[in-house]
Amino acid sequence: MALPKVIPINELKNTAKISQTCKESDVPIIVTKNGYSDMVLMSVDLYERQLAEAELAGIINEAIMEEENGVSWIDGDEFFASMKEKYGA
Repeated sequence: MALPKVIPINELKNTAKISQTCKESDVPIIVTKNGYSDMVLMSVDLYERQLAEAELAGIINEAIMEEENGVSWIDGDEFFASMKEKYGA
């Protein structure tokens, strides 16, 4: 992943330019105040992708923990066959 862009807070005055930068950027934009990180801006598209990635990582981690704790798994074909039997499709 590329490094985030960094801009000073006074650049937020030009909202149209900031909006365009967010839409064109594939990384978050860190806004600094007095030289310190203050907030993060990003496009809705980037935000939704990052949420989806975090959710997927959580699902994968949960599956890994279940595997480590001895949860038994069912084959995909067996699962679909049992659903067809149960719900009659």
